Amino acid sequence: MSDATPGSALHRRSFLKYTGALGAAAAVTGSLSACSGGPESTNDTDGDGKGGSGTLTAVIGYGNDGSWDPTQTASAFAMAGNHHIYEGLLDTDPITRKPYPALATEAPKDLNATTWRFTLRSGAKFHDGKPVTADDVVFTFARILDPDTATLAKGFFASWLKEVKKVDAQTVELVLKFPFPDGAPRLTLAKIMPKHVFSKPGAFDKAITGLAVGSGPYKQTRHTPKSNTTFEAYDGYNGPRKAAFKKMNWLTIVDAPARVAKISGSSAGAAIADNVPYANIEQLKKDGLTVEGGAGMNNLFLMFNTKHKPFDDVRVRQALHYAIDREKMISAALKGHGKAARSFLNEGNPAFRPAKTVYAYDPDKAKALLAEAGVKGLKINLMAVNVSWIVDCLPTIEESWRKIGVETTLEPQETAALFTKLDQKKDFQVIAAASNPNQFGLDADLIMHYNYGPQNLWMTTYSKWATSAEAKQLFKQMDAATREPDAEKKKQMAQDYIDIVAENAVLYPVVHNELMTAWDPDKITGITAQPYPGINLLKAKWAK
Repeated sequence: MSDATPGSALHRRSFLKYTGALGAAAAVTGSLSACSGGPESTNDTDGDGKGGSGTLTAVIGYGNDGSWDPTQTASAFAMAGNHHIYEGLLDTDPITRKPYPALATEAPKDLNATTWRFTLRSGAKFHDGKPVTADDVVFTFARILDPDTATLAKGFFASWLKEVKKVDAQTVELVLKFPFPDGAPRLTLAKIMPKHVFSKPGAFDKAITGLAVGSGPYKQTRHTPKSNTTFEAYDGYNGPRKAAFKKMNWLTIVDAPARVAKISGSSAGAAIADNVPYANIEQLKKDGLTVEGGAGMNNLFLMFNTKHKPFDDVRVRQALHYAIDREKMISAALKGHGKAARSFLNEGNPAFRPAKTVYAYDPDKAKALLAEAGVKGLKINLMAVNVSWIVDCLPTIEESWRKIGVETTLEPQETAALFTKLDQKKDFQVIAAASNPNQFGLDADLIMHYNYGPQNLWMTTYSKWATSAEAKQLFKQMDAATREPDAEKKKQMAQDYIDIVAENAVLYPVVHNELMTAWDPDKITGITAQPYPGINLLKAKWAK
């Protein structure tokens, strides 16, 4: 995230908790305890696939108790739900991220212009029946751009978007600070919220805990934290993505065995599940399910406290990366569903090229770097989030570091507990956690600003690297790349500053891994596994 300090609306601790930004957002959002119970509504079953009259049941492997405020949340569950409840002026395909008109009637014809005019879709209505107007658009963007309000969305807009103006009741203009074509797909992150609902005192606090009123194809009908959220097709929707299911019931089941059992076996009742464990893939396929992976920015990263010696020394950070046997990690823990990081970006990203510093397995080089830094007898407490696949990777790190003479104590713990310690400025050495900025977008500028920047929480409060000379040079280059109008030059500039990120290895990926989605092809079609947590059912439909 890009805001190091909160606004008056939320204490920073609450901001992180409810956005799901704990532990790098998407991959670790929400409660990490098993969800085994719930109200009677969790037992809804799927329709017969012949008329769509039943309820589509889905299983999400992340908590639904993060914030549902679209301007704040990084919760995997809530973001996925909000894509069905709300609309942006433009929304994007969940895989290609190509923008398409949602609340707006068309995309700007000239994305290099510094003024974008949008006309709202005629007859668009919120779920309470009130019309969508330009006032709602201005209200939403005013919140995002408000310097005194801490919103996660601000980090995706404030650098390039100056203001949003009302032209008339159905028309708005976005005024840009400079040409920024990459801003078009980001408009899906500005879900338009009804001013008449959320301008009321305390309304955004209610949004944190589950209030959701949008103009999209599905309306939220019930929200039970740590259990389930239900949806119903909105009859008043007249946009481009019609609801295919009369009702949907999304269960939050963080416990992997319970999640797998809900989609396969004697207690199966769901048509689709995300976050499928690698160990269950073949069995699910044998049971007749389709299981596919989405490869993207999902990654295990190491973050060092640069104010805790000897981790202020870049040679020590590099040594610990060179020491890790990534191929063994990919084979043993990820069952082949991963790749060793050769850049901060994953290999499928359009801006990818191998960084000048690639941490191939080289224990001899690791030992030499430690010796050069004068480090002997190093002992590390490796704090980690207890997400299952991260925990599976930790033994490889411990073994790899032991082989270069580094004694390691593994400390996996609940995400909230770990980051509470960081927020309280408790000392630490190294952290292993998960991240996936792809749920926000694909462009390198967005991805890099999620973890790096002069006011970025990861850089200022956690790694404590933001004031270093290397960081200041990095941030200068990042800002120049953001402002570069030529797409090819922008990509080259991003690749160049990623070289600085790789060399310094303050917060850097170890592996990028696939996220697996399973679904019953006899129940639903139109599914594509996405490379970030959650599901998107806007193109799905009952199987015939």
